[in-house]
Amino acid sequence: MATRIGVDIGGTFTDLIYYDETTGETVEGKVPTVPHAPEEGVIHAVEAHVPPGVIVDAAYFLHGTTVGLNALLERRGAEVGLLATQGFRDVLEIRRGDRAEMYNLFWRQPPALVPRRRRLEVPGRIMADGSVYVAVDEDAARTAIRALMRFGVDAIAVALINAWANPEHELLVERLIRDEGFAGGISLSHRISGEYREYERTSTTVIDAFVRGRMSNYLRRLERRLRDLGFTGTALITRSGSGSMSFAEAEDRPFETIMSGPVGGAHGASEFARSLGIDALITADVGGTSFDTALILGGEPQVLYEGMIDGMPVQTAWVDVRSIGAGGGSLAQVDRGGLMRVGPQSAGAVPGPACYGKGGTQPALTDAAAYLGMLGPGELASGITLDIGASEAALARVAETLGQEVETVATGVLRIAAAAMGGAMRELTVEQGLDPRGMTLLPFGGAGPLMACLLAEDLGMSRIVLPPFAGNFSAWGLLGADRVQSASRTMVADLDTAGLSRAQALLDALLAELEARGARPGKATAAARLDLRYKGQEHSLSVDLPLDGATIADDTDDIRAAFAAEYQKTFGGTLDEQIETVAVRATYTEALAPREIRVPAPQPAPAETTTIETHSFALNRRTAFAILPRGSIAGATTGPCIVTETTSTLYVDAGWTIRPGGQGELILERKEI
Repeated sequence: MATRIGVDIGGTFTDLIYYDETTGETVEGKVPTVPHAPEEGVIHAVEAHVPPGVIVDAAYFLHGTTVGLNALLERRGAEVGLLATQGFRDVLEIRRGDRAEMYNLFWRQPPALVPRRRRLEVPGRIMADGSVYVAVDEDAARTAIRALMRFGVDAIAVALINAWANPEHELLVERLIRDEGFAGGISLSHRISGEYREYERTSTTVIDAFVRGRMSNYLRRLERRLRDLGFTGTALITRSGSGSMSFAEAEDRPFETIMSGPVGGAHGASEFARSLGIDALITADVGGTSFDTALILGGEPQVLYEGMIDGMPVQTAWVDVRSIGAGGGSLAQVDRGGLMRVGPQSAGAVPGPACYGKGGTQPALTDAAAYLGMLGPGELASGITLDIGASEAALARVAETLGQEVETVATGVLRIAAAAMGGAMRELTVEQGLDPRGMTLLPFGGAGPLMACLLAEDLGMSRIVLPPFAGNFSAWGLLGADRVQSASRTMVADLDTAGLSRAQALLDALLAELEARGARPGKATAAARLDLRYKGQEHSLSVDLPLDGATIADDTDDIRAAFAAEYQKTFGGTLDEQIETVAVRATYTEALAPREIRVPAPQPAPAETTTIETHSFALNRRTAFAILPRGSIAGATTGPCIVTETTSTLYVDAGWTIRPGGQGELILERKEI
């Protein structure tokens, strides 16, 4: 039976893969996304590519979506009211007092999710040690609650100071809210985050309240439609920090799914890096609307414990994926200064690039690639046949404005897009002291293989590995997303025997909390981390905590050594100061069964190789590119060539050689020409 179905929603296409554990068969499909009802795109993909019997027998449905992320970026969520401790009404606008763009004189902070009129105060005060300094004024709290209800809010966020140390006041306010008859969603900061930093915790709580209704409604609609198709298994959605969680838990903790969409590709890349023994790998996920990139070191993605969306911090585990508005649908246009720009505006799924023949008239990156011959014969997934004439007509309007040839404009579109993508990749590598030239590039997504050689050239890289199912690789990554549940709590204490004893007590409490949320200790493995810093410092580094089952080892030497090694790697040296604990993090992981990629035997090469006149960026002119089906590549092949497969097209420029690997991958290596 097909044990797993994975569906990843992108801005232009919705990708599906299902994996049959018994036979090892893997089937992929791609359908246009339905922007106004993304669950409809998911159902279309399932109905089009998964047989009814497979749907009924599937054990898991794994999903990656940007519904929560888009709600934040588009500011289309719930009308939220905020109840804060007296004196902290404006924490969302005061923020940290810094500037995200220090030298931009015209920069403005993004507006707070909750306007000031819907941010009200509750008298009362909990101290940092959890003691009650001032009791809650219940009459004042009720007055504030009634005021929010008169505003017609859909959800109420409650973020009272030091609630992470003692939730007593927040629980009381929650009871008062229900007593007043409010039926909407309530987000309490201590349930969202057990960590200190009032601004970050308040921001996360408000974000949870903002996306809760939209995310919950979406997941319920999707699950209902899946059940209507006969699906009886477990529905999971990926977490921002990697791994997956049930739909029910995602409804309760929607802030953990904000980056659900891009994480699938990072997870799949991590698996692939480990299986091939690649120590340093950088991903290039190019979809129709966005470009996502992640750094994989030692077979693991880089995980942060605070994310940032549109200038708003989110206090949760977060795979470090950098995203920009650049993809196959990114539109080329001339700005007021007479310069050509590419993106972030996108043609999206509707109307799409001009060459899709769905009503688009503005030139997109896909139009430039099609005109240059980079997409080969032009037969794409979902039954799309490219209209090269429409691409030329769309590009011609930009060319006329610039006074350039259409060929020059088309190559410029690709170069500009590659430079923007390369900039995001440099943020992860060069700006963190890492040299990308010795790393391996892993391109995927519908347009990742198309851009691979250009991106490698931009970063000076000489090795590319194209994974199996490249066009649907994010969906493939979803199929290996183990079930993960996590919790954290602030605890400031010296790293010594007494401090470890306190950490053990807190770890026990956190694991019990996870069990109450549904974690199954018999089937799940416990893990823990400590956030550590030198005494007197503001920020911390997170290190693995050695466990024997769920018990912390008594010896602090290994923990000190791990912290020193991480500090040396990050800052280039260590300090002779006392180390202190800042937070304890607990995780339960329930692993899914491993998957096996069964590499099909090479197909016979075509009796006569087809060629197409395509622009070579290496030669700066058009030349003959061979058209090769991916399955026909049995040995080393020299570019230029275009490799076609079901859901993506690989552009191999002159100077690159290509050969198959042992796990279904294609390996590209560059030599000087």
